Amino acid sequence: MKTGFPLPPAPRSPRFERFLNVFHAWHGYLPPPQTEGKTMLIGYARVSTREQETDLQLDALQRAGVTKIFQEKASSVGLRLQLTAAIASLRPGDLLVVYKIDRFARSLKDLLTILDRIADAGASIRSLSEPLDTSSPLGVFMVQILGAVAQLERSMIRERSMAGQAAAIQRGVRVGRPRTIPDDDVADVLRLWNSGHYTLDSVAFVFDAHPSAIKRLIYASSRHGLRKGDRRGKLLH
Repeated sequence: MKTGFPLPPAPRSPRFERFLNVFHAWHGYLPPPQTEGKTMLIGYARVSTREQETDLQLDALQRAGVTKIFQEKASSVGLRLQLTAAIASLRPGDLLVVYKIDRFARSLKDLLTILDRIADAGASIRSLSEPLDTSSPLGVFMVQILGAVAQLERSMIRERSMAGQAAAIQRGVRVGRPRTIPDDDVADVLRLWNSGHYTLDSVAFVFDAHPSAIKRLIYASSRHGLRKGDRRGKLLH
């Protein structure tokens, strides 16, 4: 429709804005520049699983005066598209605000890489739970120290967990999830399977178990697994 005056731009929903930010970050596009001389507070919140919520982080960010927040539910090991979009939206003088440092960095190496990307954008980062602010050289130093301490703590926790698991195995404790098939039924399961007249499905039906559980039990007993080419529903002779 043609008119004698230009139409005002259509309003964009927050969901559409987040989509554009992720799309631009993924394809290497840069959002339009902001007004110079105006510091913008950009927040980032993350939880690791779908069962967790970012409400605590969002409340803290909003109390700090952050109005534009990128949030996602993703593991720190995988892709963090919203973090990429948040860093891509930074302009000189902006401030990226996070609830805790471990919400955006998974290791000291990852932390230093993110700090370099933020510094390249001419922005800085602030943590609400730690006295960290990279707008000063001392703040950058403190971020690096805290990142190193966090990585050391994770390494020590992993080492203690492995040591405890090894000690439990030496004491005869079975590590891992419990068996779905009682020990008293193991001999009967193997006897039916070795007879050659039962499939995995039929053995699983007899003992009210999943075929995968029967297959794992047979593999553990033989240490060779099923013969290549055998199917779950095929009768073996």
